[in-house]
Amino acid sequence: MKLTSSEFKHEKLIPTKYTCDGENISPPIKMSEIPDGAESLVLIMEDPDVPKELREDGMWDHWLVWDILPEEGEIPEDMNPPGIVGNNTGNRLGYGGPCPPDKEHRYFFKLYALDTMLDLPQNSSKADILAGMEGHIIEQCELMGRYNRQEN
Repeated sequence: MKLTSSEFKHEKLIPTKYTCDGENISPPIKMSEIPDGAESLVLIMEDPDVPKELREDGMWDHWLVWDILPEEGEIPEDMNPPGIVGNNTGNRLGYGGPCPPDKEHRYFFKLYALDTMLDLPQNSSKADILAGMEGHIIEQCELMGRYNRQEN
């Protein structure tokens, strides 16, 4: 399974357009080589580099979408994939772009292929999603981009 973007390569800089310093819209994402038997996909974008004084767990969830149909294939720029879109850590539905308060942060777009639909309500937390996925992950992959507000 692969997760790519035409706008940035794995471990490279995310363009300002897709951050709080730009248009704060989601980048185009391509999901390919989805395994046979996948009933649904889950997309989680997270930043594990948040200062502990801001978030005790050091994690900021930027985008949570589940029950995506495996045949979707591509997510156009500035669009949520068809599925259930959850609240990010900023308590907004949908995508919230990189906006590191201190230094360069890493942003992980994680894609999970599941053998089931999660059928969770829209107000579900990432913990609810992860618990629902337990024992149902067929395959997973990630795309990591970096961003530093001081360099832009």
